[in-house]
Parts: sequence; C-alpha cells; structure tokens
Amino acid sequence: MSDISLTFGGEPVFDDLNLVVQPGDRVALVGRNGSGKSTLMKVMAGLVEPDHGNMVVPPGTSVGYMEQDPDMTGFSTLGDFASAGLNSGEMYKVERAGEGLKFDPARPVQTASGGERRRAALARLMAEAHDLMLLDEPTNHLDIEAIGWLEAELKETRAAFVLISHDRAFLRELTRATLWIDRGMVRRSEKGFEGFEAWRDKIWDEEDTARHKMNRKIKAEARWAVEGISARRKRNMGRVRALKELRAVRASMIQRQGAAALDLTSGPKSGRKVIDARGLSKCFDGKHIVRNFSITVQRGDRVAFVGPNGVGKTTLIKMLMGEVTPDEGTVTQGTGLLPAVFDQARSKLDPELSLWDSLTGDPEMRVSGKADQVMVRGNPKHVVGYLKEFLFDERQARAPVRSLSGGEKARLLLARLMARESNLLVLDEPTNDLDVETLDLLQEVLDDYDGTVLLVSHDRDFLDRVATTTVAMDGTGRAVIYAGGWSDYRRQRGQDFPEKNAVKTVPKAEKVKQEKAAREGLSFTEKHRLDALPEVMDRLGAEIARLEAFMADPELFSKEPVKFRKATEALVERQKALAEAEEEWLELAEKAEDSGA
Repeated sequence: MSDISLTFGGEPVFDDLNLVVQPGDRVALVGRNGSGKSTLMKVMAGLVEPDHGNMVVPPGTSVGYMEQDPDMTGFSTLGDFASAGLNSGEMYKVERAGEGLKFDPARPVQTASGGERRRAALARLMAEAHDLMLLDEPTNHLDIEAIGWLEAELKETRAAFVLISHDRAFLRELTRATLWIDRGMVRRSEKGFEGFEAWRDKIWDEEDTARHKMNRKIKAEARWAVEGISARRKRNMGRVRALKELRAVRASMIQRQGAAALDLTSGPKSGRKVIDARGLSKCFDGKHIVRNFSITVQRGDRVAFVGPNGVGKTTLIKMLMGEVTPDEGTVTQGTGLLPAVFDQARSKLDPELSLWDSLTGDPEMRVSGKADQVMVRGNPKHVVGYLKEFLFDERQARAPVRSLSGGEKARLLLARLMARESNLLVLDEPTNDLDVETLDLLQEVLDDYDGTVLLVSHDRDFLDRVATTTVAMDGTGRAVIYAGGWSDYRRQRGQDFPEKNAVKTVPKAEKVKQEKAAREGLSFTEKHRLDALPEVMDRLGAEIARLEAFMADPELFSKEPVKFRKATEALVERQKALAEAEEEWLELAEKAEDSGA
C-alpha cells in the first residue's frame, strides 16, 4: 500500500499511508476503538476503495478476509456457507474447523446466532488456506477451548496473517510485528504485541517532549514580538512570519484522544457475606447445568466463571442472583446488596434509540424536570458532557445505537453501569470489543472497587488480572472452585494450554499389558526400572490429587498466601515428575518392543 488516503466526509481516516505486509508475516493490528482498524483491513481486502493511492497484491497471491458481520445471503445452512468454493475432497477441512470452533454445519442460517455465523465464517477462512488471512476479532464469541484450538492452528500455519483482537494473551502468543493506528497514522514495529505498550509509551513520551519544546519556543518568540517588534519592525518581519509558522505547526499537532473516564463508586457496604449457596442443582432438558454446587461469596471477592460456551455459566450466576430458581438447594443473599449488571447480549440497549435517549430514558439516570441531564452517582450532569467522558462526540449523541461499533456499544453500557452506585457487579463478557487502553482502565477501576464482582470472560489475561477465585464448569454439571485466576486454575489442574500440548497418560491396564511384552528386551537395570515406575507414577498421582484437594479451598489464596505458593510449587514439581516418569516408561516399553521381545 502506497500513499493511501481515505476520508469519510470529515477528518481523514488515513493520510499518505504506506504499508507492506510480507509473506509469512504475523502482525497485530492495534488501535483505539474507532481509530480505523476494521476500515484499514477492508481496504487491504479490497472491499473499500481509498480516495487516493495504490495497493498491489502480487499475482497468484490470495487474500482472505473474515469480517465481523458476514453476509450469508443465498446460503441455507452454516455448512453451505463455510464450504462454498471448496471441492468435495476439501470438505474435511470445514468439518475439522467446525469441531475446533464448535459450530453445527447443519444449523440453518436463519436461526443461527451472530456468534455461530462468525464461527462459520472463520471456519471457511481457515479451510480456504489463503496466502494472507485478515482476521477481524476472530476470538469474539469463542470460548477458551475454541480460542486454544485457533491459537494452535495459527501457530502452525505458513500463511501470513494480520490480526485484530482485544485478547492480549492471544496477540502475545501469535504475533511477531505490530501495526499501530493512531490519529490517522499507521506505525509498524518489528516486535509482536508483547512489546507494544512499551513502544507506544516511548512514542507518546517523545511527542510530549517535542510539544513541550515547541510551546517554550513559541512563548519565547511571542515575548520578543511584544517587546521588540515596534523598534525594528521592517527588519524583523521574517521573524514574525516564522512565529506564525511555529503556531501553525503547533496547531497541526494532533492531540491524543483522552482515556474514557471509567469510574465506579461503591454504594453503602453490603454485609460481609454476600451470597451463600448450598447444594445447588439445575437441569434443562435432562442436562445438568450444575450438580450439588456450593459456594460462599464474601464482600470484596472477584469470582470468575469459566468453561466452554453453553455449559451454563450465565445460568449459574442468575441462580446466585435469585433470577433463576434451582431445582435443588438454596441461595441466601446478604444484606444491603445494590447490584449492577453488564449484559453480554447488550439486551438493555434499544438499537433504535439514540445515545441521548438511552441515557435520559433510563429510570435510574433520569433527572426530574431536566431533559438534557442525567444522574451520575448522585450528581446531575449534562448528557453530552457525560457521553464525552466515554469518548463519544457531540454528533453521536443523537445517532441511533445501531450505528455504533461493538466497542462503542460496550462503552455505552459501561456509561450506564457506572452512573449508579453499586456494591455487587455482575460482568458477563465485559471485555468483548474493548480496546487495550479501555481494558486497562476497566481492570484498574475493578481493582479499586470496594464491592464484589461476579465475572464471566474468555479473556485469559483479564481473568488473571482481576479474578481472586475461579469456578470451572465442564458441561457435565460439575463446577469446581479454584483459588486465583486463569493461570492459577491451570496450574492447579495441571493443564497446559492449549490442551493439545497436555501430557497423555497411559491407562493402567495398558501399562501392565505393555510391561509384560517388553521385559525380555531390556537390560537388568532397565527391567528393574520398568518394574518400579508404575509404583512411582501411582505415588505421584496420589500426591497430585492431595495437593489439588488442598488448594481447592477458595480462601486459601487470600488467607494463607505462603502455603498457597508452596503448594503450587509442589504441585508443578510433581506434575513435571509424573510426566517424566510416564515418558521414561513409554521409552523403555518401546525399546523392548523394537528389540523383538
């Protein structure tokens, strides 16, 4: 791309953009919500024509684009859409991607959700095997298992890809270069997303220094103009013109957009015990959501609920909140609760209402007799001023909600949520579509929040930053409580992520069978070791089970941090020893078989 310029009837989205994507590139495309990431990707895909400039794709190079809202007109099922353009010998690619991404190819397009449509579009892109893949928020609507599958696939591909994502862990794992869109300019760094924040902050520091020097120079020249121009007017007009030019340069320096003014004010403190659930069980259509689940949530806890899509995380939270009645068990809520809910379905936003009406029409935000004001944490504010705090401009105030991007809708929901006092937050997928800076701010305000948080998220980095307790659900009705966030949960379960890298254990009966067949091909020492290894593995397995049971106490992490750390280290050590013992046992058995035993 060379000298690309694009304007949508106002300020330029890009101006004199020059960009090269090389074969095999793995590029993170980052920037604030509304900065033009998706627009740039559409230009790269040939879907948006720039006002000026040239784009060259070498002959024979194929480019594939996964958009956020795929058009499936003319296709009856998701499978028909995903397999369009493939020959019969390539159909297995769609089936494989369907299993990894968890979508049903037989699902009619008319009844498919937005998330199912996006997964089908992603499966189609992966099956088509382009030379360059353009991926716009591919992890949205994927659960952690599906994200792990996609991460593993992209690690192994030889294709180049440009990737927009809010999932920092995903970006860190996959990218080796970064494109940063900022105020109409696109910069490139030859480091992956891991180095983005340090690079960004360095550029911002340099800008601040240059702006400060410019201000000092203008101030000095202006002082000279006032004090000295009258005495030597003719001789110094060049210097006056230079001052005007300096001011023009200063005016052309584009100020960085401020951060959203995220703020959470806790209401009156709730009781120390927020929720006490005992023996919860719930079935839908014969399928257990939870079975005999108990939990005590104390004031200030940050409880994350994780697991594949459809296992019932939101349903379990609704039971804890008293919105869904369990089949068995009891839920007792503490005193003085003031809940506030962030809904993943964005159901509280009417797409036909304007942003103005979305705020002023909220009964909890309405100011009596003031049509242009909203109540924000007990104080009236002008509706446009409050919208500006969440990075909306005055023109957007009267625009319909349906015109907003996913990230802008999330910010509008946060504006409504944060206007009220609360002491119990329910956040159901709050990280979808938010940019990195807003995610940072959200994490910071949650750190400072005095109340309690119930959280559903598939963002591993965000879970690690926020959660103090993790409830893992597997779809069989089993819900297990672990101390800490996502990484702590993984360590306690002994799971490497993604799961395809996990150590494969050998069933005990198979061990005995292979052992008998292997003995005669081994030396005396190797035979003795083969005899001893099953007992070693059983002992390590028992120790791992005891450590996992000990660490399942959700209060251990906060009450006994030293014990928790030592137990975690011991668990990791024993898991490693077990993996090595199993590997050694398999090598000895294979050696015996190779010798003809």
